[in-house]
Amino acid sequence: MDELSLGVPEPILDRLPEDDGNAAQDMQRAVAAWEDRLNRVVDETEDDSEAAGVILDAIEHMEDRMETYDEFVPELRAWGQSPIYAIAWRNLMADLIQQLYEHEDVADHLDRERHARLVEDGISLKDL
Repeated sequence: MDELSLGVPEPILDRLPEDDGNAAQDMQRAVAAWEDRLNRVVDETEDDSEAAGVILDAIEHMEDRMETYDEFVPELRAWGQSPIYAIAWRNLMADLIQQLYEHEDVADHLDRERHARLVEDGISLKDL
């Protein structure tokens, strides 16, 4: 599996308030940590399907984080606070997932791993 490359999209950074550069730095550090962690897994595992399993775990974690940030938006608005940071982090998580799927080598393995997990959980079309 090829090395993964992740980044913080400029449109997300552009939407952050200009008076606070900490959020942009936090996002860049978080993305660099994800990239480092996932690339270490890719380098250390010989089996691509095992690496895909770890990457899929990361994606599922990002999906959970997206939902959490999404839940903050109406709550922040109700308290009269700006939800811009929650929206930015939610969008960052969605973009990171997209970036992972854009790696052709990774996308095929992720699809196979996701399908294998569905079958392992006992979900079938007749249950739908």
